[in-house]
Amino acid sequence: MFTLLTILAESIYNEDFVSGLAAFGAGIAMLTGIGAALGQGFAAGKAVEAVGRQPEASGKITTTMLVGQAMAETTGLYALIIAFVLIGQ
Repeated sequence: MFTLLTILAESIYNEDFVSGLAAFGAGIAMLTGIGAALGQGFAAGKAVEAVGRQPEASGKITTTMLVGQAMAETTGLYALIIAFVLIGQ
């Protein structure tokens, strides 16, 4: 029993295992892109509704929408950077 645990403990932390976990973490980090896409789509949809209701305010609505979409996109970009860092290890 003790030898089996020793073998498992020594084999778990080899280079392939660590690179596999890094790839798995990069994949999880890229799931953040789903949230960014949903946030941008929601912001664009609400902006279109707002312009439909109040066309004279389309300039302010568009500006606010673009700022909101830029904020939502940064989460996706941060996830991409984290994925590149994990894959590079």
